[in-house]
Amino acid sequence: MQKIIEELATQVDASLAGVTSSESLAAFWQEYLSKNGKVPGLMKQLRTVPKEERPAAGKIINEFKGKVEAEYEAAAARIKAEELAARNAAEAVDITLPAKLRNAGSLHPITLVKQEIIDIFAGMGFAVYEAPEIDDDAHNFTRLNVPKDHPARDMQDTFYLSGDLLLRTQTSNGQIRAMDEMRPPIKILSPGRVFRSDSDATHSPMFHQMEGLVVDKGITLCDLQGMLDKLVQALFGEGTRTRLRPSYFPFTEPSVEVDVSCFECGGCGCSLCKGTGWIEVLGGGVVNRKVLANCNIDPDEYSGFAFGIGIERIAMLKYGINNMGLLFENDLRFLKQFQE
Repeated sequence: MQKIIEELATQVDASLAGVTSSESLAAFWQEYLSKNGKVPGLMKQLRTVPKEERPAAGKIINEFKGKVEAEYEAAAARIKAEELAARNAAEAVDITLPAKLRNAGSLHPITLVKQEIIDIFAGMGFAVYEAPEIDDDAHNFTRLNVPKDHPARDMQDTFYLSGDLLLRTQTSNGQIRAMDEMRPPIKILSPGRVFRSDSDATHSPMFHQMEGLVVDKGITLCDLQGMLDKLVQALFGEGTRTRLRPSYFPFTEPSVEVDVSCFECGGCGCSLCKGTGWIEVLGGGVVNRKVLANCNIDPDEYSGFAFGIGIERIAMLKYGINNMGLLFENDLRFLKQFQE
């Protein structure tokens, strides 16, 4: 038995010397230490040893098995350390190499203007109200006092879907829904996309609007002008002034077009303001009594004002953009100019 163990020890030493990887280590375990390996197999040979010598032989076998297992553990620790060192070397980063520059994204100019307008009105106590882009005729037209024969209802101007549904032509549908859900005082902004069958250098079939609505006791047109003064001064500069011109919208009475003094020439006349010194920016007015009544708000007790801002219009003026199509083409050469 002693001779057999010595021969096996020589084999173990030779095999361990050839262990250089996890694979060869696993092969060593399978050959020598697994259930059917050569070292456990020594116990099976005890039956050939005389009965009186078996205890001593068993002790020798167990000591040999412990020695081989210890050598195996040492080899496993060595292989693990070597492989970790090799992996770390392969993953090492040369910090002296120049960095790889990554292109940084930025917000779209429409988003920048939208957020700026929201921030301005948030400082005046306005809350944001989201209205659906697909709405019915009642919320988009009828309850806003738009008559049945109004041109805006024509197929060539409005995208009708099915039945009574359509793509909203204005964010004014948010007015009706807000007044249905809330009781005065109401002070909301309703931003979002609107859709009209119109497309040229200054128009798009899809564009963005910002609807503003205030309803409370004693609201007048002067309150509207005061808020719009704050808006245009924040957008275009402290010296910017507003001018109200009479106009007509079915949902406001009186209705006004709002002009701002040209921030390019200071009101002296230039190509931007077409020599007038003024630039049209939005429309608004006092909420029509019929619209309030349509939302079960007593027009004898409450009044309000509403306004609609074309966000693309403001962005084009603010950034000097002469073609609305540039805002929708996703041309990186154009968009990179607005990185903050």
